[in-house]
Amino acid sequence: MTIRNFDRDKCTGCGICVAACPMDVLRLDENDGKAVIMYPKDCVACWGCESFCPQGCFDVSPERGRGELVSPY
Repeated sequence: MTIRNFDRDKCTGCGICVAACPMDVLRLDENDGKAVIMYPKDCVACWGCESFCPQGCFDVSPERGRGELVSPY
């Protein structure tokens, strides 16, 4: 998983991280409205969640998550 840390206590449920994720990794929990990492293996470390989260809830790995998406050229 390329999301190294997610501080759910800081999450306000704004949904910005969900909207910023191009891989559809994040969802908003139906019970409390906070973000949930639903599909961690699909994360490609685009840093969208970390970059746009106004609460600073995410810490994403500095390495890309899936080698097949990186051009060998």
